[in-house]
Amino acid sequence: MSSAPETKTSPRTAALAMGAIGIVYGDLGTSPLYTLKEAFGERGLAPTPDNVLGVLSLVFWTLMLVVSIKYAGFIMRADNKGEGGIMALTALAQRSVRSSARARWWIMVLGLFGASLFFGDGVITPAISVLSAVEGLEVAAPALTPYVVPITVVILMGLFAIQRRGSGKVGAVFGPVMCVWFAVIAVLGAIQVVQHPFVLKALSPHYAVQFFAVAGWPAFFALSAVVLCITGAEALYADMGHFGKKPIRLAWFDFILPALVLNYFGQGALLIADPAAAQNPFYLLAPPMLLYPMIALAALATVIASQSVISGAFSVAREAIQLGFLPRMQVRHTSQETIGQIYLPWVNRILLVLTLAVVIGFQSSSNLAAAYGIAVVGTMTIDSVLVMIVFRRLWNWSVARVAAIGVLFLTVDLAFLTANADKVEHGGWFPLVLGSAVFIVMTTWRRGRELLMREVRQSGLALEPFIASISAHPPLRVPGTAVFMTANEESVPNALLHNLKHNKVLHERNVILTVETVETPVAEPGERAHVEALGDSFYSLCLRFGFSEDPNVPRALVAISECGMPFDLMDTTFFLSRESVVATDRPGMALWRDRLFAFMQRNAVPATAFFQIPGNRLIELGTQVEI
Repeated sequence: MSSAPETKTSPRTAALAMGAIGIVYGDLGTSPLYTLKEAFGERGLAPTPDNVLGVLSLVFWTLMLVVSIKYAGFIMRADNKGEGGIMALTALAQRSVRSSARARWWIMVLGLFGASLFFGDGVITPAISVLSAVEGLEVAAPALTPYVVPITVVILMGLFAIQRRGSGKVGAVFGPVMCVWFAVIAVLGAIQVVQHPFVLKALSPHYAVQFFAVAGWPAFFALSAVVLCITGAEALYADMGHFGKKPIRLAWFDFILPALVLNYFGQGALLIADPAAAQNPFYLLAPPMLLYPMIALAALATVIASQSVISGAFSVAREAIQLGFLPRMQVRHTSQETIGQIYLPWVNRILLVLTLAVVIGFQSSSNLAAAYGIAVVGTMTIDSVLVMIVFRRLWNWSVARVAAIGVLFLTVDLAFLTANADKVEHGGWFPLVLGSAVFIVMTTWRRGRELLMREVRQSGLALEPFIASISAHPPLRVPGTAVFMTANEESVPNALLHNLKHNKVLHERNVILTVETVETPVAEPGERAHVEALGDSFYSLCLRFGFSEDPNVPRALVAISECGMPFDLMDTTFFLSRESVVATDRPGMALWRDRLFAFMQRNAVPATAFFQIPGNRLIELGTQVEI
């Protein structure tokens, strides 16, 4: 963070901080619903005063070390031109080791697995958050317990159904609703703290150390419940591009952190006064007459928390598509004002199916807690490793400084990760299996594209001799411009060869177009396009887009005048060769991965639609390729 003195908060910063309260902190803000319940519930620790003070001290210092110091203090410095998140951090780390192909490969693997775990988070967060809110009915009316899962399923189906409308309209109420939520949980916690002020002793790390010394291994494995208090911390970094560093930090230190600490300590005070409250200390903070309104408010807050992580999954998926790790999918913009509000139908359907399966399969938030912890800590550990690479290699921080920070971060992360190890068989397997499946899909797509391009390159003709032969034996020319899209600018596009072979003509101007995605969110104006005249009215054109941009090729062409004349789209025809992949037992990938890639290739959105090329200006030619 900057060492300069803070200036007076501007109205815009305050407004952005309000937005951050609604979007960024939904997941963190609903973690009091289940954190202490898991620590002291039927499978947790006995709620003795020493245990309660020890766990509270761990919760407080976890919030301070992980959220306040690690994310707000350090990781948010590693912005990729203002953007954050696991994919942006991966691109930044890869840029810092450009000279080492092996290092870039390992960074890519780490980043992809972190993104895979993030998708697991996108499945588990809606499930555990809404379940934990609806489970308040078990406290208010135990007879309604059998209806908890059906009610949760209905709420989640409604949540995913409204995704196509975008979060723009409901987003306006996110901030105020979450402000009410944080104010209410802070007041409920403060009431208990005032009645039992000795609970504030847990602010001292002495009680955390004493807890480990006295309780031993049970204290260590209690970390698997404590880690639930930082679910959603990665959102501070992931949503940095939407709100900026200062508003996110302002919201955390001035409002969110005090509210969370008051509520956790209030639950702790209640547990010490009444150990029987361990069945659900969050809801038992509320007076009986306010229990049903509290359940309704909690359900609304968890829907907002789920909305945030679902929107994050859409953003990560689009970045992965742009960077070449997922097949092209339909991306719909749900707001004309905010470019970041997008909706991916396929991702939404997959998340819905998996989330409902998780709710029906696990049945309760307690059963899901083990799965949640591993997903959260896995992503955070990868963040720590990647940011250390950026600090050392890109920013040239000293080895001693990076080592000191890295030891602190990784000690905390690995302690949480180890504590969750015994939960693998009790549900922790789920994010690992889901993450591995997503990782296989992304690496198969990436490797399949490399093999496909290799086959196309080997079977293609060199472009330079081809143009020389055209100059020596000119075919008939027709007016207009032909744009031939290809991934290999050094060889003749198949569509160009087929057009010349079957139609026996060439256009007056021919442009060999390649589209690249750079390792930054938005391409700089100077790197947006590169044009090279090849002779005889042939031009090589490379368009570059950032991984957070929509690659609108027609719009980019209109802004270019270096290809002999300005582009008139009504006088331009786009030619594209669409490859049909045939899986074989050739070296490269296992046959089952070849078939998986061929399946994804068949079902991917056509490049023309992805690049927003009008259908009435397009000629598409098919070709079959074996890999």
